Amino acid sequence: MQSPGLFIAFEGGDGAGKSTQAARLAGSLESRGLTVLRTREPGGTPIGEKLRSLVLDHGHGHIDAHTEALIFAASRAAHASQVIRPALARGEVVLTDRYIDSSVAYQGAGRGLGTDAVRGVNEWATSGLQPDLTVLLDVHPAEGRSRRTAGDAAEDRLESEADEFHARIRQAFLDLAAARPESYLVLEAGQPVEEIAGLILARVEQLLSATGRRP
Repeated sequence: MQSPGLFIAFEGGDGAGKSTQAARLAGSLESRGLTVLRTREPGGTPIGEKLRSLVLDHGHGHIDAHTEALIFAASRAAHASQVIRPALARGEVVLTDRYIDSSVAYQGAGRGLGTDAVRGVNEWATSGLQPDLTVLLDVHPAEGRSRRTAGDAAEDRLESEADEFHARIRQAFLDLAAARPESYLVLEAGQPVEEIAGLILARVEQLLSATGRRP
């Protein structure tokens, strides 16, 4: 019998280290013989990547909050149906850099559209597909900005928002995790990278054992 897939989302403010930790987890699981799909949002599909450019790049003119939220939801709808669900059906471990919680935090809380309203749109867009585990890397806005600007890359539309915007997002993420602690692993993003990676791997190994897929 084919083993069930496992769906893990990495969430947190910009500069929290989500991509780094997703890559480390993927390497650890692949070394144990598991098939891992790494993906990201917005993006993950051809249409999703086009929408990513539209909503994050500067130079497209003013994008109001409702339009922004719907662009993210449209990208996520394609991502869930074309990429995530098929991979889970094949028994793969899916690691996504951002998922519904990002829209709830950024557009629901950050833009003030309402967390319930934004969640409802996205649950409809994904037909209710939820992660088995959400890894929340908690980062203070000032620290996140310091990390983002350490290199040469320019900040995108959302990254360049004021720290007050990012503070609302951070609190929204923490509120989401507090409401369903059994589904979240909350870690301080300022810890050493290797220490964070070890804690994430330990939690994922527990999930794999629970589904009969001992790594």
